[in-house]
Amino acid sequence: MSILINILTVVLIAISLFLILVVLAQKAKTDGGVGGALGGGMTEATFGADTGNVLSKATINAAIAFFVLSFVLYLGHIYVRKHAVASGDALPTITAPAAKTVTTPAPVAPKKP
Repeated sequence: MSILINILTVVLIAISLFLILVVLAQKAKTDGGVGGALGGGMTEATFGADTGNVLSKATINAAIAFFVLSFVLYLGHIYVRKHAVASGDALPTITAPAAKTVTTPAPVAPKKP
């Protein structure tokens, strides 16, 4: 189960990075966005005239995938924790070494002549 959680975590990170890039590539309603600053008309040349529609759909699909995958990972972690508690492997057992008692000699009072 932990291998599946690790794989899904990597996929979630990839979706997060894709979502960031897609949002940054979109045009703002006023300035043209970072996508306009980075490539001028590069997004229009890549996706055609429907750049806004393609990027909007990609953003919506990536956001849905992000939230669904986050929820699945949450449920997976709950499952792993619940089964770890049932089997007794929730926390590792650590044995501490025996404490050493250090005895210091009592101070000796000076002798009076």
